[in-house]
Amino acid sequence: MSLDLLSTSAATKPWDHPASYWDAMSHALADASGPIAAINAEALRYNALDLVVRAGGVPIRVASKSVRVREVLDAVLALPGYQGVLAFTLPEALWLAETMDDIVLGYPTADRAAIAALAADEAAASRITLMVDDLAQLDLVDAVAAPGARPEIRVAIDADASWRAPALGHIGVLRSPVHEAAEVAALARSIAARPGFRLVGLMMYEAQIAGQGDATGSGDAVIRWMQRRSAAELLDRRSAIVASLRDIAPLEFVNGGGTGSLELTASDQSVTEVTAGSGLLAGHLFDGYRAFHPAPAAAFALEVVRKPAPEVATVLGGGWIASGPALESRQPRAVWPAGLRMAPREGAGEVQTPLRGDAARDLHVGDRVWFRHSKSGELAERVDRYHLVDGATRVGEVATYRGEGKAFL
Repeated sequence: MSLDLLSTSAATKPWDHPASYWDAMSHALADASGPIAAINAEALRYNALDLVVRAGGVPIRVASKSVRVREVLDAVLALPGYQGVLAFTLPEALWLAETMDDIVLGYPTADRAAIAALAADEAAASRITLMVDDLAQLDLVDAVAAPGARPEIRVAIDADASWRAPALGHIGVLRSPVHEAAEVAALARSIAARPGFRLVGLMMYEAQIAGQGDATGSGDAVIRWMQRRSAAELLDRRSAIVASLRDIAPLEFVNGGGTGSLELTASDQSVTEVTAGSGLLAGHLFDGYRAFHPAPAAAFALEVVRKPAPEVATVLGGGWIASGPALESRQPRAVWPAGLRMAPREGAGEVQTPLRGDAARDLHVGDRVWFRHSKSGELAERVDRYHLVDGATRVGEVATYRGEGKAFL
């Protein structure tokens, strides 16, 4: 089927009533066998439109790594307010460029085979923008395909958006080596002087704001203080960086933000587009924010296969751990029936996951337990398709990247 988010109603919020929401999901998929993953179309549409509202009219570039389903990407991009894709690998970008014409690579690449393919394809080279933060990345491209023997390669600079806090040091992710306006401008001048490259954009991802919940119940006051200070510093620095770059090259875009910082980033007059992806399918990491409350659009269900004790129900599988630090927040979360918890010494297991709690007493072999993944896109690496559910009806399925035979990273 074709996923059409424009025609899906989201007048109500059924996920606000967990019992009926998860019961409806279970009813819709009662005949499906084995571990299943599902997308609720109504919840997805709600999240997609909520992101547009939060962006306040600034175009949203979809982060594909937080989706990894081509049909979902197509459906979201068909909505007003969305424009282009932020891809995570060059092979993925080349694949998407067969049908999409505005793809920015979110991370530098050293994939020589993919660079060679890009250099040999004028159409792809016109549709894909590489991300760089070091001249060595340009040297690698030239080593694969000399400037005179390939199309012009579009590039954007990834400038560090982390906060170098007085007394505290580096706060944020470890990404780009260029931080100050003078450093970014020096790199830009070197790019502009290189034959075979064209500087078209700038990206600055403020992970310490976009990727850090401020309503988690643990240290929220400190996090909010950090984010306020970081946001004020970044507003001035990004503006200075953009001003310096516009004297060097005519930028097509200035990209920033993520699902957790859309309002803040969109309010920055130097930004021309924002990025979002995690807020579409809504992994449970994004439950802890004050500014927004996404609907649980993607989930997976595992079957109870044994009862080692009356108060324990063991499901088959479950060890679908998200990337990042090995914390409880990276484990999948059992969401229905309510009140289930994992055994501390086992957690989510590769083959089985024991669950405790009063609700486990009422679970029997063959019953299903619904889980939400910590992150939004990584679940797609575990399954070959998502079942699509609308209300209490299964309306089709969509293939993940894995289901299309692709494993990019």
